[in-house]
Amino acid sequence: MKCAICTVLLLLTVREMGAQSATTPATISAMFDSKAAERFATLALACVHKEYPNKISHNLTSDADVAPPRKLTPAFYGCYDWHSSVHGHWLLARLARTFPKARFAPPAREALRQSLTADNIAQEAVYLRGEGRASFERPYGLAWLLQLVAELREWDDPEAREMAANLRPLEEAALGRLEDWLPKLSYPVRIGEHSQTAFALGLMLDYARAMGDTKFTGLLLSKSRQFYFGDRNCPLEYEPSGEDFLSPCLGEADVMRRVLPSGEFARWLQTFLPQISPARKGAWLEPVLSPDPSDPKLAHLDGLNLSRAWMLEGIAAGLPKGDKRLPTIMAAAEAHRRAGLAAVTGMHYEGGHWLGSFAVYLVTRRGLPQK
Repeated sequence: MKCAICTVLLLLTVREMGAQSATTPATISAMFDSKAAERFATLALACVHKEYPNKISHNLTSDADVAPPRKLTPAFYGCYDWHSSVHGHWLLARLARTFPKARFAPPAREALRQSLTADNIAQEAVYLRGEGRASFERPYGLAWLLQLVAELREWDDPEAREMAANLRPLEEAALGRLEDWLPKLSYPVRIGEHSQTAFALGLMLDYARAMGDTKFTGLLLSKSRQFYFGDRNCPLEYEPSGEDFLSPCLGEADVMRRVLPSGEFARWLQTFLPQISPARKGAWLEPVLSPDPSDPKLAHLDGLNLSRAWMLEGIAAGLPKGDKRLPTIMAAAEAHRRAGLAAVTGMHYEGGHWLGSFAVYLVTRRGLPQK
């Protein structure tokens, strides 16, 4: 495993990335090779159809609701929980699309075909629309589902188009839930776990723009401005909480760079995160260490390093060229990248079932502007 991590770190340096460069799946292989990618694909292949252990989030309304996960949600029953299964499938689609000739591509495609059938997705949509499930996987899992849809639709491949079409009923159910919920959400959720509003808004915005969905895009932009435009002096020194895998402060800045024009974002960031100073170099934000990667909650801190890294890169991508904060931001991003990737070992299922997705989101630059 150390060898693969070395490959990633050597091929993905700050100099290769640049402060604001953009990358598409067709050019990622120049920085991140199929051998390194295979390590992450293997983690997802080992879990997408592994039903147990399973942390199920399931409201019972009658005896008829008592069933194993594979019956309740036949597409996304593996990887410990529903949202991890969804982004595990996203990982396989992302890597198979990026490295179509890699030896992991055929089993990745087969796993996707096995899960994303029309019958399986029809049952998933029935489940999502079921009584008492208005808040199921909202917003985190639903945002990742939309990312999976976007990945498949952007992939110029007949099977991918078929699977995207199969996903349409579930996509529509998720959109319906989100479009009903967001207008009623009075305040953002500012935590470092699944309920965080900012991270989900970023994923959803990327989806909405890629799909050309102007109505959903408008709703997301409006809510982002409502929630965050007036924020000042985010208390970054209070982070992290003990079980964070997302940064509340950086998550907010990463969504606002998607919302504001570059110059306006630069001014907003100065007010929101004055801690980012060229004089402080990388010392203003240090990577964290999980005290026990075998604990499902404490393992979150390994993911925090990965998500901080991509959020910092996103913030950098939103700033004007020549902004004096860029070296400071990218130094912190690189430190978090190294710490985060080193923790993706697969040694413990508590982290192995999801950290690969975070690593792939980072190294393939999924959330950054694409040329």
